[in-house]
Amino acid sequence: MNAFQQEMVELLPRLRRFGRVLTRDRSDADDLVQITVERALMREDQWTPGTRLDSWMFRIMKNAWIDETRARKRRDVVLAPEAAGLGIGDDGAARAERRLEVAEVERELMRLPEDQRLAVALVLVEGLSYREAASVLETPEGTLTSRLVRGRNAILARLGGEGSAA
Repeated sequence: MNAFQQEMVELLPRLRRFGRVLTRDRSDADDLVQITVERALMREDQWTPGTRLDSWMFRIMKNAWIDETRARKRRDVVLAPEAAGLGIGDDGAARAERRLEVAEVERELMRLPEDQRLAVALVLVEGLSYREAASVLETPEGTLTSRLVRGRNAILARLGGEGSAA
């Protein structure tokens, strides 16, 4: 396995998480990750070593999802509803509480409009810089910042926290 492939394998959990944000469905997210990896492997020569592989692959994923949603509209396919809840298990009270909190934040994230949801996912969840996230979403940084602030404030308000206007 070469360095490119190794780094791609390390990105799989993050790709799957972003795929779930895009698709709102676990099995669709898994399919999207597979499509993304296949496209990246076929286009390995287009990636510039020394640049961020995650940003490049997030953009591939976003474009693959756009392609898929257009194809679904043409086929009149309806997306399957989100699987109900996350399994919590007997991992101790603190761990169970943390999983509930994560599930609640994820639920609120999925309620955001798509533009805000993607901005929050790329910057706050995946850790991309504003510039990198704006590039992935093909939008100006100011627009990304506005979407990020609105999305973050909406999540905080719904969770009972205080969202700031800044």
